[in-house]
Amino acid sequence: MSCNYADGLSPYEYKGEMGMEEMFDSPDELKLKISQLAKWIKDSKYTVFHTGAGISTSAGIPDFRGPKGVWTLEKEGKKPEVNLDFNDAEPTITHMAINSLVNQGCANYVVSQNIDGLHLKSGLPRQFLSEVHGNMFTMKCIKCKRSFVSKTAVQTVGQRCLNLKCMGVTKNGHQCRGVLYDTILDWEHQLPDDELELAELHSKMADLCICLGTSLQIQPINQVPFYAKKNSGKVVICNLQKTKCDRKADLVIHAYVDDVMRSLMEILQADIAEYNELNDPTKEVKITDWTIYKEHLEAVRELKKLSIRSRKRKRPSNEDTLKTDS
Repeated sequence: MSCNYADGLSPYEYKGEMGMEEMFDSPDELKLKISQLAKWIKDSKYTVFHTGAGISTSAGIPDFRGPKGVWTLEKEGKKPEVNLDFNDAEPTITHMAINSLVNQGCANYVVSQNIDGLHLKSGLPRQFLSEVHGNMFTMKCIKCKRSFVSKTAVQTVGQRCLNLKCMGVTKNGHQCRGVLYDTILDWEHQLPDDELELAELHSKMADLCICLGTSLQIQPINQVPFYAKKNSGKVVICNLQKTKCDRKADLVIHAYVDDVMRSLMEILQADIAEYNELNDPTKEVKITDWTIYKEHLEAVRELKKLSIRSRKRKRPSNEDTLKTDS
């Protein structure tokens, strides 16, 4: 449960602004904003979603800083009334809509701050996802550095030993002798290098970054969506509360993310796939490898270099600019 996850973290005094008032756009205003978002997605050549706890509340998992969030209530000595076990939670409309957009080529990557594993459960392939704060359903070997999907949510947080042997195999065909650890970050931990680099690379290639259900308070990941600005791209924020990043966004939507994604998919005439246990790695008989391999990281680095070269070729030279001005 998310409360158990929060309780497992080290004591930390400043957890950001909490309990801010929720805001809702009027129906007419919301319709216009979603239509604008749909147009931008259609025109986009590279779209990246950035997701936070707000996309999982409809699954029964509380957020952290909302009016009824875990840390908001913690200050009052309370706990959320609704608090579903991670093992029982299923992907929301938003998770499945994002998955569908990726599968249909309308979105290119997802950067998630969530540890609930719902993107994984939705069937979103590993190569399209960065989980910068870890995942309750993944385990990493201290020796070979490979990651694997767990059938149930891990019982520890803070990158602690799970007392489980690695199920990986060496190049010589021998069983790895390493031990598995959880992947959940504690407050003092640095973001995992590979996850963060991929989040940054894809966001730098993006001409549209869409932030859903995040208050954008955790640094440095809160700045990553705005890398799209360096690519003359746009940033959209959909959150029920104001964020300190709103002024830098091109569009701010105040509405439930499920409502936004449902309407968005209707405009795009795109179906939302239903959750299917057959596509859920936590339900598979065999253990799923969830490793980011060097080959994949190198391929994305090269793709980023190609995108920079392409943009440079499209920019007018000084001579072309002078000709235009004259």
